Amino acid sequence: MTTPTATLDALRSGELKGITRLDLSCGLEEFPREIFELADTLEILNLSGNLLSELPDDLPRLGKLRVIFCSENRFTRLPEVLASCAQLEMVGFKANAIQEVAPAALSPEWRWLILTDNQISVLPDSIGTCARLQKLMLAGNQLEELPEAMRGCVGLELLRIAANRFEALPEWLLHLPRLTWLAFGGNPVSAVPHAPNSAAGRLHWGDLVLAEQLGEGASGVIHKAHWQPSPQEAGHPVAVKLFKGAVTSDGFPAVELAACLAAGNHPHLIGVMGELSGHPNGSSGLVMPWVEPGFRNLAGPPSLASCTRDIYDDGQRFSLDLVLDLAKGLAAVGEHLHARGILHGDFYAHNVLYRPEGGCYLGDFGAASFYPPQASGGANPFEALEVRAFGCLLGELLERLEPGHHLLLPSLQALQLRCMAPVAQSRPRFAELVATLESL
Repeated sequence: MTTPTATLDALRSGELKGITRLDLSCGLEEFPREIFELADTLEILNLSGNLLSELPDDLPRLGKLRVIFCSENRFTRLPEVLASCAQLEMVGFKANAIQEVAPAALSPEWRWLILTDNQISVLPDSIGTCARLQKLMLAGNQLEELPEAMRGCVGLELLRIAANRFEALPEWLLHLPRLTWLAFGGNPVSAVPHAPNSAAGRLHWGDLVLAEQLGEGASGVIHKAHWQPSPQEAGHPVAVKLFKGAVTSDGFPAVELAACLAAGNHPHLIGVMGELSGHPNGSSGLVMPWVEPGFRNLAGPPSLASCTRDIYDDGQRFSLDLVLDLAKGLAAVGEHLHARGILHGDFYAHNVLYRPEGGCYLGDFGAASFYPPQASGGANPFEALEVRAFGCLLGELLERLEPGHHLLLPSLQALQLRCMAPVAQSRPRFAELVATLESL
């Protein structure tokens, strides 16, 4: 059915009966009781952008509720009633003023918990009972440590703890069997290098003419632009990313900027021409080379249903030659980044631009982190996380291989399985992946 416009009047008049998703942002100070009239069908409830500070004790009457968003409200504690909602799997309370997460507020059934940009300093041990939890967003809080009970979060794949107060990371964290995408930049443990290893200079805002918007992410907006450094030089197209300047779901934009500069140049990185200077509003940004229009995103970002897995177009198929080309390029850029002590943190197909005839670039350093110095030598648990991310991506490509008899398929499948090993130390390093792929 077509979803009617969600207004408070429409809700009260009964016009919304039968809907499965309700988005209601209209300055609410109290939970509208009329929402319970939708209990037979409502699965997704979005009350973000209101003035709410509590939820009703009888919220579990919404028996089909799977997802609730209450971001940008006035909650000071995570409501305990959420744990009593039998079907609830995804909870989002970003940008409130939450200081307390009571032990009884967490449910072992949850798969996705968003508490970004709050004032949380302690997590309860009960989080260790959340074995189904796959995605946990805690950036922009006041955490100094994680409870050791989190060893029990054996299903955790994506963790954002950037922009907190961690002086160190617990050793056990990096050995969770499924942890794949980690962001911890903007903490004392992940100090930005004083002099990033980059040849990029500074480009002045006055030499740029902004054109159409190309995309927008958590940390900033990307535009096409025309760059002409002097009247005597011919101008040429570039891409400009203007950072939003606030804490995002992945961390601080300043860390992203530093990581882009520190990453330097590589054939499979989009690269950086320079840091933006002279913006009239003082905004920070990066100027990047223009990528040919023939390149496109390898996949779309995860959905509410897929949680941690990217979304590919229906019927999308890849040739074996293309899979090999992508695998070689992405393994090589992984080796390059980890040689510089940079964890990308978002090594996903949706951050890869590719051409069907070959060629790829890894982009978006919004979740990047710099290694603690002591982790640079010997076994590298941070690299092991990224190798697992590479394994996830390679597996997705192999699942979408064009039909046919592929002699190399067993070798690629075996390599992919090694990347996914539950014991991090058992995974190959990127240098070995590069050598193996080049030998096929």
